[in-house]
Amino acid sequence: MIGLISATSAGAAARDRLAAAWPDRVRVYEGPVGDAVRAAFAQCEQLVCFLATGAVVRLVAPLLGDKASDPGVVCVDEGGRFAVSLVGGHGGGANDLAAAVGEVLGAQPVVTTATDAVGLPGLDTLGFPVEGDVAGVSRALLDGEPVALRAEVSWPLPPLRVADAGTYAIRVTDRLVEAAAHEVVLRPPSLVVGVGASRGAPAEEVLELIGGALRDAGLSPASVAELATVDAKADEPGIVRAARHLGVPLVTHSAEQLAAVDVPHPSDAPLAAVGTPSVAEAAALLRGGELLVPKRKSLRADGPARATCAVVRRPARGRLAVVGLGPGARDLVTPRAKEELRRASVLVGLDQYVDQIRDLLRPGTRILESGLGAEEERARTAVEEARKGQAVALIGSGDAGVYAMASPALAEASDDIDVIGVPGVTAALAAAAILGAPLGHDHVSISLSDLHTPWEVIERRVRAAAEADIVVTFYNPRSRGRDWQLPKALAILAGHREPATPVGIVRNASRPDESSRLTTLAALDPATVDMMTVVTVGNTATREIAGRMVTPRGYRWQEEAR
Repeated sequence: MIGLISATSAGAAARDRLAAAWPDRVRVYEGPVGDAVRAAFAQCEQLVCFLATGAVVRLVAPLLGDKASDPGVVCVDEGGRFAVSLVGGHGGGANDLAAAVGEVLGAQPVVTTATDAVGLPGLDTLGFPVEGDVAGVSRALLDGEPVALRAEVSWPLPPLRVADAGTYAIRVTDRLVEAAAHEVVLRPPSLVVGVGASRGAPAEEVLELIGGALRDAGLSPASVAELATVDAKADEPGIVRAARHLGVPLVTHSAEQLAAVDVPHPSDAPLAAVGTPSVAEAAALLRGGELLVPKRKSLRADGPARATCAVVRRPARGRLAVVGLGPGARDLVTPRAKEELRRASVLVGLDQYVDQIRDLLRPGTRILESGLGAEEERARTAVEEARKGQAVALIGSGDAGVYAMASPALAEASDDIDVIGVPGVTAALAAAAILGAPLGHDHVSISLSDLHTPWEVIERRVRAAAEADIVVTFYNPRSRGRDWQLPKALAILAGHREPATPVGIVRNASRPDESSRLTTLAALDPATVDMMTVVTVGNTATREIAGRMVTPRGYRWQEEAR
């Protein structure tokens, strides 16, 4: 919960805007400001104070205890101009909260945390449990000192500006080790614990079994990603409570799935009870990995064991984000796209697209760029890097799934990597917004490039769109070597639409040299069109109104005009 505190009517107005935007996330504290701050500090995970920073400093200073547990505090001036991350930038989430408040109120986020200020990821913000000298290693990264990366477990990480050797180190491991001097230990979620239990087995017995298995194998509980079991045990109280105590999800699988897993220690008992010869080992091994702890039973002095467990180190899964950058303007790059660009340790893309967003990348990002015509090569490269366990961003213009990089990348990718699609604003949508509302009814996009598609197929699609009276947006309409396709396509449309049908021409949509104009199907000169142009041809209902191209949502308008 986020506590909101204000002292004046101006502050209350901004407070109420935030409360309206986040009705389920916030709680407004009324009354004397000092009492409100003390109550919110004790009851909430975060605070937004619509007060001067000096006043908030004095109010929260006596309340501060530990940065690992203190709530994050953001100050917003009464004019709503700035959202200042004051306390708990990383641990309390105040840096992210300041950015979110800024989005709602139109305020400028002010973040002074050193790593954020220079674009380095905070070691305590990577989503992994972290131990050791976080401040010292972070300072070394900031000062440009060599920081060694010692990855005992391969796992996707953002760019960390690391070296092969150095006095300071970042150690990525799931082993039960303590951080050395000048070292940070990151615990990746690499361990899966398979669990079986008799009905009524207490959580204490399950937890003692798991803890002993991890301890004897020299493995850290902080790297446990999930408990896994058979569907029949999905609501077994002891297993459910154990997962809750460990703070990990409980994942269940069918008996049929588990019975198909080859395990070293099958047994007749679980086969008779739940329909599979193995629960613990099979559940842990189902999605692959290295069996570190074979099936192990709990120990009881007063009766037979009621729980079993096994531990597997699951294979590191690389991460491939396929990111659409939009049509070119920086403000049409989505926040999600920016987040993925900053998360990636490897960026793959066309050189001219890389240039557009180079400043958004974190220092140390490895850039693999190439020129026009190497789409398949870029797709293969991105997938190969992800298979090495890297966090990869593959970029494309517009939406990466529309005439761009998603298709060749996903054709290369198998289920051994995680793939995340990040949508972007397409050229067709950007052009439509400039022209007015030409896509108000059914519409289709057709590329006139026959480099990958035979012209016979393209022509058949154009003819189908013409006969169906669908608005058509042409991509790749004309180049120096392909100057006859657009006239041919327009001629097909002209066989089904009036000469006065509106046509919108937009070149370099959203870019500094953007240009647009409206013409008609009869008046369009194909020689004025190039590969940077999007051509939108209206249907029989499309009209030009006040210089804008408009396609009504239905045909009633057309019927009334008759």
